[in-house]
Amino acid sequence: MASKIIVLGGVNCQLQAAFTKLAKLQAKQNFAFAIIVGNLFGDCSTENQLDEISALLQGNIGVPLPTYFTVGDLPLPTRIVEKIEADDEVCPNLYFLGKRGSLKTSEGIRIAALGGTLASSDSHRPESNATGRFQTTYTEADARALFGTHSADILITNQWPKGIRTGSKVSIPEDQSTLPTEVQCVADICATLKPKYHFSPSDAFFYEREPFFHMPTEDNPNAKPLTRFISMASFPSKQKAMYAFTLDPKAEAPLTLPAGATASPLSAPQSKRKALAPQRESFHRFAMADDDNRHNSHKRHRRERAPPPGPEQCFFCLSNPNIATHLITSIGDESYLTIAKGPLPTKEFFPSLGFPGHMLIIPFTHSPTLASIQEAESRASTYNEMQRYRSSLHKMIMDRSEGKLGAVTWEVSRSGGIHTHWQFLPVPINLIRDGLVDAAFKVEAENLKYPRFTTIPASESKGAEEAGDFFRLWIWNADDSTDGAEKILMLDLSQDFRFDLQFGRRVMAKLLELDSRMYWKDAPQTEAEEEADAVAFKAAFEKYDFSLEAAT
Repeated sequence: MASKIIVLGGVNCQLQAAFTKLAKLQAKQNFAFAIIVGNLFGDCSTENQLDEISALLQGNIGVPLPTYFTVGDLPLPTRIVEKIEADDEVCPNLYFLGKRGSLKTSEGIRIAALGGTLASSDSHRPESNATGRFQTTYTEADARALFGTHSADILITNQWPKGIRTGSKVSIPEDQSTLPTEVQCVADICATLKPKYHFSPSDAFFYEREPFFHMPTEDNPNAKPLTRFISMASFPSKQKAMYAFTLDPKAEAPLTLPAGATASPLSAPQSKRKALAPQRESFHRFAMADDDNRHNSHKRHRRERAPPPGPEQCFFCLSNPNIATHLITSIGDESYLTIAKGPLPTKEFFPSLGFPGHMLIIPFTHSPTLASIQEAESRASTYNEMQRYRSSLHKMIMDRSEGKLGAVTWEVSRSGGIHTHWQFLPVPINLIRDGLVDAAFKVEAENLKYPRFTTIPASESKGAEEAGDFFRLWIWNADDSTDGAEKILMLDLSQDFRFDLQFGRRVMAKLLELDSRMYWKDAPQTEAEEEADAVAFKAAFEKYDFSLEAAT
């Protein structure tokens, strides 16, 4: 069913005028919701603006319909931030999307947003999640995180996509000497999500490009997804500051193009686009919580038992707006690298490293196992890149420890899981060389009455195509450069027993005599300590990080 939607340009704290106008229009048009792009609250530099904010918070200015906004290029007022943190809303009907986030409305319309402006350098220390959602700058990693949303009906950004005017005959007003900044990573988001509408602010003028179509996909080779890019003037303005339209989220991409439509002026890396294509089976299996994200429903859902998390609630999905970005240390095309929360070793445990070294290698795709990634090409490229991260980690610890450290990596692959990942941990080389690592795993499995481990020659490994449920362990010997340097152990996870998901960590905790840190909650760190570990790791890993090569 189609819904009516209205979009406003930057309100700049003219709250009474904007919402009064909306109320008049709402009485006639019955919009499903409204969106505000650009700065909602302005710079709060006048007494009148401060009074408007007070009136809004006190309920003297009403918001007539569900209204969404994100960060512009000016900071949100402190009182507004405090209200959002306390109640998840500014006032009834006024909702903050976060600097980076997405949601699905009760009408089934998916909105993705990236507010703020691109930071001058992606090398700055990532913001903490607590403050990051209100920051007026974002990093390229923030932008790439939205790729995991897979698709969007409406995309909101505070900057223009690079190249958006290419191939367009629509002119900019002649009196405009300063044009909005165009950013490549915004173009990548639009090209990846293929939104039906992409809104951005241009403050002094209104700009609507000709619709442009994206190339057909393998799933629907006859359809060409269409995007309309619209940039809004600030409210009020002689230029167009309001835009109303009708949207049906279930409507198929048009088979015929409207007059004047052009090919997409944007592009996104093919590898990322394929890797992040919707994985229907795994996505829908875990997307129930996302489908219930409704207007005015935050507190109601807190009281209900949550179903298995979908991508936007998953701890490992980059599309989750609450993901702990300060833990992330590298983002590739198919996967990313992050320090472990509550690491097993401390940063002092391996003095030659200067950081714990307990890492997670996580695929972008929200899938319980690598084998359940739908496309064979995506499956293979994801596995290969995750192995490439392992290889880079091996080289780094070998160099920094002068050959005194090896490593283990383990994977729990279960069809009933949520988001598969690998855990990586450095190990003193003598424990590997003396056979104590594989012995520790075999003995613990025997004590728990698990099935026996099977040793798999590297040449017989099935990689991402390994079927069934299993625990996989790689043991890498740094002082052996032969093909036999790595041992692979497999444990069949049949349905006959309850498997401990902390099995790998528990074995290594006993072996390294770190029993008091056996569970991650027993090894708490402050956010400042986590950030310090991430910064130390990134500095050490920089020359081994292949993702930086791709970015240069």
